[in-house]
Amino acid sequence: MESIIKLVDKLNDSLGRSFAWLALLMVLVMGLIVVLRYVFQIGSIALQESVMYLNALIFTMGAAYTLKEQGHVRVDVFYNRCSKRTQKLIDLAGSLFFLLVSCGFIIWASWDYVSISWRIREGSAESSGLPLVYLLKTCLLVLPLLLILQGIAEMLKAFRDLKQQDSRSD
Repeated sequence: MESIIKLVDKLNDSLGRSFAWLALLMVLVMGLIVVLRYVFQIGSIALQESVMYLNALIFTMGAAYTLKEQGHVRVDVFYNRCSKRTQKLIDLAGSLFFLLVSCGFIIWASWDYVSISWRIREGSAESSGLPLVYLLKTCLLVLPLLLILQGIAEMLKAFRDLKQQDSRSD
């Protein structure tokens, strides 16, 4: 159990920290777009689309890292007032009944959309846009898969902590 937790945590930690650097790249590209447009009167659809791609990558590759770091929104007003045991039960139930179900639904709802895009190797609707829309749409499947992995790791952590609390109270 510990090895699974460590493996998933390490994967999502590496992905989250690596893809966070894309935020800097996105700012630089946005600056370049502004300079090109307003100083040189040059517009680039491909550069504008690349900002959208970068934003999608930051979000999809960082969501599981954020879950690992307990950064997602929850009702902390109630959660913080609960005992550690109740918090672990909430974490366990929330991951099982909300996170995993939601991620399963996202995969189910996105599968055809993404597979059709891959089948036709979908590109930008703009003639000078980026030709890799099908790769961007793949993020719709990567996001829930990474969240499922991290959700399982979080459930295992909660289960482990509950078990340790029970053994200490005996």
